[in-house]
Amino acid sequence: MRLVVENLAVRRGSREVFSGLSLALAPGEGLLLTGPNGAGKTTLIRAIAGLLRPDSGSVRLDGLEDDAEVGPNCHLVGHQNGIKASMTVGENLRFWARYLGGGADVEPALKRLGLASIEDLPAGYLSAGQKRRLGLARLLVAKRPLWLLDEPTVSLDTVSTAILAAIVAEHVAEGGMAIAATHIPLGIAAMRELKLGVAA
Repeated sequence: MRLVVENLAVRRGSREVFSGLSLALAPGEGLLLTGPNGAGKTTLIRAIAGLLRPDSGSVRLDGLEDDAEVGPNCHLVGHQNGIKASMTVGENLRFWARYLGGGADVEPALKRLGLASIEDLPAGYLSAGQKRRLGLARLLVAKRPLWLLDEPTVSLDTVSTAILAAIVAEHVAEGGMAIAATHIPLGIAAMRELKLGVAA
């Protein structure tokens, strides 16, 4: 399986965010998206995930059936954590595991993200960092070949950022693909960098 983006162009209103953008990602590769605010990092991630229709160009996963879409084969972590405040930490993650078709055992993911001790706490009581870690825990409860991470380190402290970097590195080392838009270098050798500039 290989992610192929060809001649992608996206406009927002009268502004061209980017055009002629092409990239390819093979199993075991990662891409770090960098650039100033407004450069198009979130827009590119949303277009790859299929949440935003490009004005021209194409996004595909080679190696899948012709009608297979990128969306069902990727994990998308955006600015929102996707948790319900009235449900406990464990209930939130078990919901995501069921919804994404993963296994019923969420304990390893909770432990890895440092959430096991608060599994029974309603998510509404969590700090911003804990909420972010809970949102990221769903990466571990269902297999997806492609991870699309939009500012995944927001609200994370240094220790949690290192844990996330290790998780992403393991995913890539095991043949996964990852694209991350972040202002903080993740220190992953297998991730090359794509700098996006503000479109004129």
